[in-house]
Amino acid sequence: MSGSSDSSTSKSPTPRASVNDVSVLFQTARKYEELNVIGTGAYGTVYKARDLHNGGQIVAMKKVKVALTEDGIPLSTLREIALLRQLEAYRHPNIVRLLDVCHGGQSMEREHQLVLFLVFEHVEQDLDSYLKRAPGPLSENRIKSMSYDILSGVDFLHSHRIVHRDLKPHNLLVTSTGRVKLADFGLAKTYDTEMKLTSVVVTLWYRPPEVLLGASYNTAVDVWSCGCVLAQLHTRTPLLQGSCDTEQLHCIFRLIGRPSRHEWPDNVSILADSFPEYLPQDLADVLPRTHPHAVDLIKGMLVFDPAKRLTALDCLEHPYFTDEPLT
Repeated sequence: MSGSSDSSTSKSPTPRASVNDVSVLFQTARKYEELNVIGTGAYGTVYKARDLHNGGQIVAMKKVKVALTEDGIPLSTLREIALLRQLEAYRHPNIVRLLDVCHGGQSMEREHQLVLFLVFEHVEQDLDSYLKRAPGPLSENRIKSMSYDILSGVDFLHSHRIVHRDLKPHNLLVTSTGRVKLADFGLAKTYDTEMKLTSVVVTLWYRPPEVLLGASYNTAVDVWSCGCVLAQLHTRTPLLQGSCDTEQLHCIFRLIGRPSRHEWPDNVSILADSFPEYLPQDLADVLPRTHPHAVDLIKGMLVFDPAKRLTALDCLEHPYFTDEPLT
């Protein structure tokens, strides 16, 4: 059954869109008026802006730079933008809304970069600010509601084969009604690789052990990060506060215990014997006054082996949510 022509097996160049076609693909950013910078992250700058064509609606504009080749925009970038637009059609309540994608022309700093603006709904505060402003401990029902929102958003992304890879309180937005929405996902893997090596790096505190060890990873990375965030909802303090990759691993192993040698991933440069034989702590002691079901849920999310970690869907079906439904 090998009667196909040679042309089917020869490598053809990756399709790309010409920079000259950008005005057809995306609207110009001139329809938005930048007001001020909201924040700067590893993958771009976010501005508060006004939509001049929609009654002055306030939006959040994320400025990203996409590396170009002589032929134009990589097809992978266009596919990811199409995916973001497709996800928006679902209007998931725990995913920040993508309102528009527009172009700002070629970068003035680098000749082979295109500036794109991802325009999202504007939400006034993130979870980090929310927790800092809270006058006291959050109620159990509030914690449960926020936890469910976060995990629902993550499960939605995972069901569409999207890994967020940078879940932390700064990337979780809290609406005026207390709902939580995931933000700052999409296009992350199309950015210039140099951006990931700048001083503006993502915080270590929510990073799972497989990433810290340089091992391969999958959707389970988001579940680990969520486990850290859920613990923080109970204490209002980050659970694992390392100062560098190695210290972060020490923090993790002080909590969950150092894994056995047979659990240690292959082909990583750091050896298990680099760490003392830490014994696991009782998470109930680390999270005092926390519902036992919540402790059990978080414990299942903070498992060293990604294959044994709960999935986002497992979490949503955990007794913490099902035994006493949200009110």
